[in-house]
Amino acid sequence: MTLKIYRILLRACTPLLEILLERRRAAGKEDPDRLKERMGTPSRRRPDGPLIWIHGASVGEAQSAMILVRYLVENYPDLKILMTTGTLTSAGYLKTRIPDPERVIHQFIPLDHPDWVETFLAHWSPDLAFWTESELWPNLLDALHTRHIPAILLNGRMSPRSIRKWRLAPFLIRKMLGAFDLILAQTEADARNLAARGARNVQCVGNLKFSADPLPCRKADLDKMVAVVRDRPCWLYASTHAGEEEIATDVHERLKRDFPDLLTVIVPRHPERGPEIYKTLIRQSPLKTRRRKPDVNTDTGANDAPFILPDAETDIYIADTLGELGLFYRLVKIACIGRSLSLDGGGGHNPLEAALLDCYVLHGPNIQNLQEIYDLMNEHHVAEEIPDADGLYAVLYELLGNPDLLADKYNAARKFAKAQSHVLDQVIISIGPYLNRLGRASGTS
Repeated sequence: MTLKIYRILLRACTPLLEILLERRRAAGKEDPDRLKERMGTPSRRRPDGPLIWIHGASVGEAQSAMILVRYLVENYPDLKILMTTGTLTSAGYLKTRIPDPERVIHQFIPLDHPDWVETFLAHWSPDLAFWTESELWPNLLDALHTRHIPAILLNGRMSPRSIRKWRLAPFLIRKMLGAFDLILAQTEADARNLAARGARNVQCVGNLKFSADPLPCRKADLDKMVAVVRDRPCWLYASTHAGEEEIATDVHERLKRDFPDLLTVIVPRHPERGPEIYKTLIRQSPLKTRRRKPDVNTDTGANDAPFILPDAETDIYIADTLGELGLFYRLVKIACIGRSLSLDGGGGHNPLEAALLDCYVLHGPNIQNLQEIYDLMNEHHVAEEIPDADGLYAVLYELLGNPDLLADKYNAARKFAKAQSHVLDQVIISIGPYLNRLGRASGTS
């Protein structure tokens, strides 16, 4: 498919795209007050002065982008930043993490409709653009190139799945990659794959996520959890998808024979699944299960009741709240990462968040989205692949029954995470010339 045909098809489908957005709004997947942003219409004015546009599609990419944002805010006082994402979850993540709301603006990225893209870029007119990882859109990138706006791809990757997909449209991928003045790849394999498909000026600097700050946590909430959990053996299944909650309960039932006071914490990837998970587990399992998120307060009509804590008899604790993984990674020392044993084919979620908070990481075989990170962690013995529920049971049995071995594991995770924290320095060296054209770094003359 050529770019011209792609544009013709999108313009012809304008009514369908509008219907799609409306259906997503009705399903709670779009912000109803900001839906026009998805059609390129801004909800904020462009600030004066040099503006950098940083795009991260969803939460994972936004986390990588936020590392750079904090650096820019601290070191380039003359620059303003436009951050775009494409999901409600990522917008919620950024809401409490944007360091300076006067200088950092969030907008939802428009769909890749050529007219909506034109409206978006005509308003914001960025002086430099950063994109993260692998979500590439032909019209947006071509418009940047046409407007002579320098563009840099951060944390670039090209998974086997992406390679197969872009074989069907080699012209499009070559044109999109050609829009970037610089590509900073996560691994040497990514760099080779990107260069083979048309990327120029490709460097391998490592994964920017290694430079992330640990996930935040409210100390008061952690203190409450520590007080009720005390010395109970405890493990976490983080970012679970459908089918993985049943795996966790099955493993818990088997472990409970030898560890009767075991607590299993489940944090679903999508918190809105909490009620569904709870109903399923109490119907199918004899284990005592509690949800962290309280039901709606019928007196006020608002969900303002305090969080529900596990008690001494709780077996399964469903932490169906948003943005609290940092709390639970601090609470436990063993974390199994979700969507690596799931029924939907998996792909895996970010294991670095757990390692940064001293957790030993377990994962299933379906980790294709983050294969290189998991491989590196496995090589350094700070993560371990388990094939199925039986494998998960066996490893947990060994670790829970051997505190010294577990201590060695999570101490190794801490050292590994600290040793990888140099990636931001490499990124800054590579992008420094582009930044210095726009604004003076603090402390320079």
